[in-house]
Amino acid sequence: MSSSRLYYITKTLLSYGLDELVPKNKAPWFAKIARGCLFWLRNQHKEKPAGLRLRLALQELGPVWIKFGQMLSTRRDLLPHDIAQELAFLQDQVQPFEGELAQKIIENALEINDISELFSEFSQTPLASASIAQVHTATLIDDNNIEQDVVIKVIRPNIHEQINADLALMEKLAQVLANVHNESKRLRPVEVVKEYKKTLLDELDLMREGANGIQLKRNFDDSDALYIPTVYSDYSRSNVLVMERIYGIPVSDTESLIAQNTNMKLLAERGVEVFFTQVFRDSFFHADMHPGNIFVSREHPENPKYIGIDCGIVGTLSKEDKRYLAENFIAFFNRDYRQVAQLHVDSGWVPEDTSIEEFEFAIRTVCEPIFNKPLAEISFGHVLVNLFNTARRFNMQVQPQLVLLQKTLLYVEGLGRQLYPQLDLWKTAKPFLEQWVKEQVGPLSVLKQMYANLPFWAEKMPELPDLIYQNLKRPAPKQVPTQPISHKPLVLSLLGSATLVVSALFYLQHDFIAAALTITCSIACFIAAWRHT
Repeated sequence: MSSSRLYYITKTLLSYGLDELVPKNKAPWFAKIARGCLFWLRNQHKEKPAGLRLRLALQELGPVWIKFGQMLSTRRDLLPHDIAQELAFLQDQVQPFEGELAQKIIENALEINDISELFSEFSQTPLASASIAQVHTATLIDDNNIEQDVVIKVIRPNIHEQINADLALMEKLAQVLANVHNESKRLRPVEVVKEYKKTLLDELDLMREGANGIQLKRNFDDSDALYIPTVYSDYSRSNVLVMERIYGIPVSDTESLIAQNTNMKLLAERGVEVFFTQVFRDSFFHADMHPGNIFVSREHPENPKYIGIDCGIVGTLSKEDKRYLAENFIAFFNRDYRQVAQLHVDSGWVPEDTSIEEFEFAIRTVCEPIFNKPLAEISFGHVLVNLFNTARRFNMQVQPQLVLLQKTLLYVEGLGRQLYPQLDLWKTAKPFLEQWVKEQVGPLSVLKQMYANLPFWAEKMPELPDLIYQNLKRPAPKQVPTQPISHKPLVLSLLGSATLVVSALFYLQHDFIAAALTITCSIACFIAAWRHT
């Protein structure tokens, strides 16, 4: 299966003449030999422009490759305008499958004889057709016999087989690359493909997408920046998703946004704020933010609001990842490149024996030119190339858990360029991140952590006296006598910890006087324990 798929991929790429896009002086010798051996595979579309040939090839290869093209469509600083423009059609203009087949899939999934049992209207003509699924409009009759305008997302038939074949091939290629490439340890291709496989397979489960949408909607309840459509879980299955229909303007339609007097500066700034809020406040972010999935509400153009759809791919970050990322961003904003280098070493992203001074100088060389300029004047593509070279020099490893975040950052940059080229991305993000870091290390953060641990403490506190007694009763190990061992520091420390917990409980009950008294006792116990050590 993998060998035949590999041949099909190679045949498709060569039949559209995509090998001609690589300059001959840049192609390695073995690629030239391989091309010569496949002499019968000629360019069958010489009359078509390069962008169209690339789009048609990716579309023919299927969803894995279409996703790749979707990401490239936002990188207009890396690609010629005509190619980026063609790839943009991959976002919502993929060839649809038959509407009758979609209706049959819906009826089978919902176990109904006819679609009219649940929907008073159903359009067999798809509203949009994407790489994994397509969307049809309908009118739902809910339990209260009220009609609701909805859209029904249907997974493409037989899509699993094609995706599994491509993923199996990608896994084998990644394994080969890991064995033969001298930079495989840094790039970690096997881990990256494994993470991509999980993400893509998760996207095939529409129940998971529905749950993601419900979570994102709850995170942004009453928000002026982002709206997530309602998901009708009772009428959704793993291959069918029913959700509220929205009537927004595609974020890529800048002419319509300007025509309705949208505040483009505020819209662009809110895009940055929404991204950082999802990442750092919620640890749960929409990771497929290409222009086909983002709309702008037609209401209140002076106070614009994003509408996000297609929540099939979401990302999460651990507390440690968020802290290192936030501190890295702030260090970048403050041009503290030594701190950036030190954080990379502390996080394990580069080896411990890395020279901080050399790494700092390399980062400064790459990043210093990007500051004090509007977004339109910054070549982030150039910066990424230089950062990649820096990573190669210092053996920086690719972090699979950050791949989705990196992709989402590319999308956010692409949207920022499109909406408001003068946007100062750094100026918008810096105050948010500084406030987030303060909240993580301040007294409020300590109280929140204590509140989260209250059930555990409440369960263990009755055991505390027994634990102290058993520890004191335990016979000391035989050893050469030196000086008498005092248990006072241990007892005082345990007493201080216990009173600190009690103080937190009093504070949460709004008994501030008792909280102040008990925390004073706790501090006194800790000081006494320190004096007896």
